[in-house]
Amino acid sequence: MTNNKHILTWIDEMAALTQPDKIVWIDGSEEQTDALRAEACSTGEIIKLNDELLPNCYLHRTAVNDVARVEGRTFICTSKKEDAGSINNWMAPAECYEKLSKLYRGSMKGQTMYVIPYAMGQVGSSFAKYGIELTDSIYVVLNMLIMTRAGKHVLEAMGDDAGFIKGLHARADLDEENRYICHFPEDNTIWSVNSGYGGNVLLGKKCFALRIASYLGRKEGWMAEHMLILGIETPEGETKYISAAFPSACGKTNLAMLIPPEIYKKKGYKVWCVGDDIAWLRIGEDGRLWAVNPENGFFGVAPGTNEKSNPNALHTAQRDTIFTNVVHDLDTNTVWWEGLNDNPPKNAIDWRGNPWDFTKYDKNNKAATAGAHPNSRFTAMAENCPCISDKFNDPAGVPISAIVFGGRRAKTAPLVYQSFNWQHGTFVGSIMASETTAAAAGAVGVVRRDPMAMRPFVGYNMGDYFAHWLNMGKNIPNAPKIFHVNWFRTDDEGNFIWPGFGDNMRVLMWILARCEGKVDAVETAIGYVPKAEDINIEGLDITIDTIRDLLSVDTKSWKEDISNIKEFYELVGDRVPAELNEELAALEARLG
Repeated sequence: MTNNKHILTWIDEMAALTQPDKIVWIDGSEEQTDALRAEACSTGEIIKLNDELLPNCYLHRTAVNDVARVEGRTFICTSKKEDAGSINNWMAPAECYEKLSKLYRGSMKGQTMYVIPYAMGQVGSSFAKYGIELTDSIYVVLNMLIMTRAGKHVLEAMGDDAGFIKGLHARADLDEENRYICHFPEDNTIWSVNSGYGGNVLLGKKCFALRIASYLGRKEGWMAEHMLILGIETPEGETKYISAAFPSACGKTNLAMLIPPEIYKKKGYKVWCVGDDIAWLRIGEDGRLWAVNPENGFFGVAPGTNEKSNPNALHTAQRDTIFTNVVHDLDTNTVWWEGLNDNPPKNAIDWRGNPWDFTKYDKNNKAATAGAHPNSRFTAMAENCPCISDKFNDPAGVPISAIVFGGRRAKTAPLVYQSFNWQHGTFVGSIMASETTAAAAGAVGVVRRDPMAMRPFVGYNMGDYFAHWLNMGKNIPNAPKIFHVNWFRTDDEGNFIWPGFGDNMRVLMWILARCEGKVDAVETAIGYVPKAEDINIEGLDITIDTIRDLLSVDTKSWKEDISNIKEFYELVGDRVPAELNEELAALEARLG
């Protein structure tokens, strides 16, 4: 399928190492994909679901010990340890290659090596980057065909180029003690071994599109960010775009596929999803920051997704989807998960492959009694999303008016505030945090810093990443304004005050109004906060006094937060830019 000697030489080397019985090139055709599905069904790797109720949908179960991304087994392998930074796990490249080569040696004996040429971004666009993943898993092939633009047209676009991202994946023994997801940014290489779970083995996703791409972005003057991209269309037909970064469990996918509240819907406002997880951002010829979603599909968390929480995601997953680690309803040959509806199947198989009795489900012991794994997933095609933007496939991307950061804070952060400028906005992103909830293991209310929601995904030193943000700000003539939101402020009984979900659009409307200079704001110690009357509460069971409370700056909480921020900066180390330490000192002074 290609004469590119760089590709062919590398594949020969990897085949000599892993020793597959045969090599199959993935061409992206429907005929080949259908044949692979049929083969995977015949071996039980996937199960075909009810074609009338869930057309072209399949179920897969991973190994019980292999159900999530493994941050502790994820490494950045740079020649100098300090270039990986203190947040990342580090291994010297030579040591890592030697160690993993032993695990790969002969791992594909008796199996097929699949060669997947794929693009992140639109093939041929200035944003696009190309990769090849070698894998022994049809499940990985079928997921990559959904999540990326894959096939022989990618090889044609690559031509004789040597600058592709080389990805090697082998399931090997699925041994969790020898599970490694290793990135070699200086070599454009990703190695993943002893896992079959999506986040560890779909190498185009977090591995390439964030860890390797963040490294490339710094080198080449662009940004790879863990951000959704959404557009809000006015009744006049004008669309403004926002990118937003949130740590997990903060409603990122729900916001990406937001359904406007009735008051906006009636007026003719619409919300469009460009992406739910990753944004690549470049400076356009017009001096604005432009963003694309480099992915082609959604890899969404199933539990909690339902007709109320995220109907668009649910409808997207009702055709052409691979479900992983959910409940198999044997009576209807469909799937189910906790939070889908109140009708758990009576005759079912759980995510482990065992008969499941829904009457034994215990919310306090989900790990042992849930039918679907809490991190069970659906891999679905973005083009099937009811609110997918008509700019989704636009190679130029979309111009970004606002960047929004957020976290889950019970008291500290107000509903929304705006940074004073780009440098201060970078500071706001760098101190982003969420408090642990009862749903997470360990103590409740512990603050976890997750800068720009990139803590697990920066492919180099976090301090250098902050510096890259500051440098980008100096180079963008018409930079987006930067905001922070908090949908999760609670009252004294621990109840959420803000309604959230679709009503978050009310806050986004204030953000866009600020970007256009249409509303004023109040200057506070932490940034610009809205006037309460400028947040539209029409149709809400909420008073203007409640909004004032949501927008208040809790000085005591912020002062307590300062020491935690200092500890985090110390963890990042001496590469934290001086500008951010100055911003921290200035915040402390303003708080008195």
